[in-house]
Amino acid sequence: MSANRDAAKLPGQIKYIIGNEGCERFSFYGMRNILVQFLITSTLLQHILENAERELVAKDIMHTFMIGVYFFPLLGGWLSDRFFGKFKTIMWFSLIYCAGHACLALFEDNRAGFFTGLALIALGAGGIKPLVATFVGDQFTKANEHLAKVVFDAFYWIINFGSLFASLLMPLFLKQYGPSVAFGIPGLLMFIATVVLWLGRKQYVMVPPAPNTDPDTFGKIIKTALFRKVDGKSSMGLYLAGLSVVGSVAILAWVAMQLAQGSVAGVVIALCLIIVLLIGGVGGGAYMQLDRARGIHSDVSIEGARNVLRLLVAFALTTPFYSLFDQKASTWVIQGKDMLKPEWFSAAQMQALNPALVMILIPFNNMVLFPFLRKRGYNVNALGRMTWGIAFSGLSWIVIGLIQLQMDGGNPMSIVWQVLPYALLTFGEVLVSATGLEFAYSQAPASMKGVVMSFWNLTTTIGNLWVLIMNQMVRNDSVTATIEQTGMSSIAFQMFFFAGFALVAALAFGWYAKRYQVVNNYREASL
Repeated sequence: MSANRDAAKLPGQIKYIIGNEGCERFSFYGMRNILVQFLITSTLLQHILENAERELVAKDIMHTFMIGVYFFPLLGGWLSDRFFGKFKTIMWFSLIYCAGHACLALFEDNRAGFFTGLALIALGAGGIKPLVATFVGDQFTKANEHLAKVVFDAFYWIINFGSLFASLLMPLFLKQYGPSVAFGIPGLLMFIATVVLWLGRKQYVMVPPAPNTDPDTFGKIIKTALFRKVDGKSSMGLYLAGLSVVGSVAILAWVAMQLAQGSVAGVVIALCLIIVLLIGGVGGGAYMQLDRARGIHSDVSIEGARNVLRLLVAFALTTPFYSLFDQKASTWVIQGKDMLKPEWFSAAQMQALNPALVMILIPFNNMVLFPFLRKRGYNVNALGRMTWGIAFSGLSWIVIGLIQLQMDGGNPMSIVWQVLPYALLTFGEVLVSATGLEFAYSQAPASMKGVVMSFWNLTTTIGNLWVLIMNQMVRNDSVTATIEQTGMSSIAFQMFFFAGFALVAALAFGWYAKRYQVVNNYREASL
């Protein structure tokens, strides 16, 4: 009877989490969407005299910041899953988040203070990022998981509601009242977000962290799979993992040498490559030998670990999408600065199109497009929607590249032309991000939901890594000479490169999706 009641209603405590997310997203996008614009014109980068190089450095800072935001979910997920649980972890990281915003507002002309603020926001925003979505999922069971799918869409909708008003208002506040106010308002919203979450503390379902005594944790299964010897079988998986560790140590030694010489060039790229190398080598090696864990760990846990490793491959194939998506706050804003537009309008405000379209497309897809397709026999599952989403992102970059070619040819272009690529990119985002958020939660074993969602967020870190690598490449004389031979500018070439990158990734993701076995890891309903 209780299960039937659970299936019929939405958990009342959801309103606090949704309210928290709306304020937090206003806070985050409010500061992020004006970051490149602020850096290009601020005193922080005025020592760089050439405008094109200053724009590249501003892009590097923004994408490095985004790498941090989507790296620290690993820390937040681990602390939540192993020690404090989701609610306490979210609250502590939220306070760090608020302190970061305060630094941005107070130290607009101080490099050390401002970049400390960015670091604190990356830590705070990253720390809570994998947890709020999983905290939503924890409020549901298998009896009402059909409502969870609706709430995850609503969750993504409120993210974009906050982002919409942040994108519209913060560029205006930056222009009219200066950076202290423009960065201070998002800080106030983050404080409100923290208070709203705290208000629902007595109503939440609190899933406790997994005990350290659990013999079947993901890490222990991976360790057994790699190091357990089996007579008559080679240890190719262990060798692969070992090579990735050796390669990581070599890269780390290079980083140490760079820092000892006072150089930070390429350090962030190198550290991110270590993450890629370790996840690929250790994960791939363990997958090759996972059956060696049988007899030591339960079959259910081994299959859970196998599913996580297979899930990481799907995650990896979405990283090109995020390399395209996050550049709407950098590359597209820089393009917009040189387009025709009203004097009162800022190129950064075009980003408001993205959340506005998301708020339209989510209900349109759920109530019109998907039912229409199902009636005609096309039932596109989650992985199928994500495949198409990656492809649409590639199409958006073909369009933005064509616009750039016209501008490079001396043809003035209105900023209104950016509406089409924004629409294509946003349609892709809804199919990838909104779908992937719920899909990642549903595929994660109960004891690893925080960590799996951290890996989902890590896809954005790796996506921004590809952007940093490309930015570094176009600083190379031989690369720029090769690009010049194509007759295109460096920025147009990059646009078409990223378009091709996404389209190839869509083909690979579609191929993998057909071979992926979907599971259901929602909690059982209470009886």
